[in-house]
Amino acid sequence: MQRVLFHHEASPGLRARLAGLLREGLEVAVVPAEDRAGLAAVLPDVEILWHVLEPVTAALLEAAPRLRLVQKIGVGVNTIDLEACRARGIAVCNMPGTNSRAVAELALALMLAVLRRIAWLDRETRAGRGWALPEDFADRLGELAGRRVGLVGMGAVPRLLAPVLAAMGAEPVYWSRREKPDAPARFLPLDELLATSDVVSLHLPLLPETAALLSAERIARMKRGAVLINTARGGLVDEPALLLALSDGHLAGAGLDVFEREPLPADHPLLARPEVVVTPHLAWLTPETLERSLEVAVENARRLAVGTPLLNRVA
Repeated sequence: MQRVLFHHEASPGLRARLAGLLREGLEVAVVPAEDRAGLAAVLPDVEILWHVLEPVTAALLEAAPRLRLVQKIGVGVNTIDLEACRARGIAVCNMPGTNSRAVAELALALMLAVLRRIAWLDRETRAGRGWALPEDFADRLGELAGRRVGLVGMGAVPRLLAPVLAAMGAEPVYWSRREKPDAPARFLPLDELLATSDVVSLHLPLLPETAALLSAERIARMKRGAVLINTARGGLVDEPALLLALSDGHLAGAGLDVFEREPLPADHPLLARPEVVVTPHLAWLTPETLERSLEVAVENARRLAVGTPLLNRVA
């Protein structure tokens, strides 16, 4: 029996699915990120960590002497101390593609929510003010059709998004660190993409070379009245510069699933902006994503047990 830690909150349905993995030789403990006592209790016996968002630090690894595999439920491994894993001989794997459709759909939803002010309209309508809107309210709305959408990155998520955007009448363009001949959108240099796109959507990992990619200087280069969407990593964006661009009207809005600091503090100024739509880093979270992810995670657990090469090993 392999002992596994799922280090995240789990819905009743997911808990039942994880409990059923006993039939496949996996004893899965579910420990939410905030349960420090529960984490300390299970770490000494854990062989496999199914990691979602809570950082995998050197201290956590030290408390898990039997740990052999850190399996990222998702793609980004910036929250894992890879050097500490290498020093211990602990394998690190991710699962590219399992959450791409869910992230693409939320990115599209955020675009529409910002352009049509859905979150603000929902609050106003529930409060009985939906039929008494400001005189200039219609001037703040917009459709995707006829707009240029700049996709920053050309991995699995923007490859799914680009054809959908084109079908809706938008013009998808993209920039990535390397031009992709088979990309379903036209390549533009980053500065040109920022200066000409009505919507800019970020789809890059957080690496030293991408940190604060949207700096104050680059945000200032964005087209006046543009919308920023970020379902990738909060560290890609200079948040104070974004706030300034929103408050002075240079940008018309933003749809954000990720932030420099998570959880986002309740008094964060972004939350006071009516043109900003926020979600709590759950673009990836659907039952379909979790089922695809479990298939990979269970297969890697089996491979670990029998000593065959692991899927998508990154360290």
